[in-house]
Amino acid sequence: MKFVDIELARRLELAAHSGLTPEEFEETGKDGNAKIAVGGGIATFRGVGSPVTQAEGLGLNGPLSGEEFERLEDFFRSRGSAVVLEVCPMADPRFIEALGKRGYRVVEFTNVLVREIDPQEIFPAPGPQLTIRRAEAIESRAYAETVARGFAEHFEVTEEIISTIQGFFSGPGVHSYLALVDGNPAGGGTLTLRQGVAGLFGTSVLPEYRKRGIQTALIYLRLEVARKAGCDLAMSITQPSSGSQRNLERQGFRVVYTRTKFVREWT
Repeated sequence: MKFVDIELARRLELAAHSGLTPEEFEETGKDGNAKIAVGGGIATFRGVGSPVTQAEGLGLNGPLSGEEFERLEDFFRSRGSAVVLEVCPMADPRFIEALGKRGYRVVEFTNVLVREIDPQEIFPAPGPQLTIRRAEAIESRAYAETVARGFAEHFEVTEEIISTIQGFFSGPGVHSYLALVDGNPAGGGTLTLRQGVAGLFGTSVLPEYRKRGIQTALIYLRLEVARKAGCDLAMSITQPSSGSQRNLERQGFRVVYTRTKFVREWT
């Protein structure tokens, strides 16, 4: 397994941004969603309280200046949101120190897992009763509902959550896959491809279809797509000690570092 240094950390953090660079994320949508490049990373707004309203990749190119902090914080504050940051442990120590001085607090940890992909590797195909395929554009709503329901134990399935997942369905560089059992949606997950890194994100299986190997099959299929695309690494992000982490480790992934989620709320 490759040694995880700052260069690989930057590569992985970029892969976590749906396969786009900070420069490509300079946009504001008509629906109120917005993304900006700041501090060497990306800040995304998808609604107050959304699990993807946060900034990632900051501090890996050195500390943020006062002006960058102000731009970052104003981006969230002007939209009525707390500032939420997912921070890599290899971020500049001066950046971490500045977070403490500015009133940020730690609220969560997530594990980043990585697996090398051998170009000669062969991945098992799904079983006869299971079909995994790219979801079609007309299925974006069904896909979003399926994935959201698969995460129901972690957050309430609201129209906002469904809309957020649906918004990423056809995003740049995003491949969305549906798992069907006897033709019925049972789970789903996305794949991003960026500079040789395959990102396996948003994987969930409906409770009534669990313990049938569906999540493993979703992992294998996306690894095969990544192998054919020439990727040498695959990555995913999970809650520590979760079932998803366990499934990934069974397929050769290992934890390479733990991200820390920092929040600054406005009073």
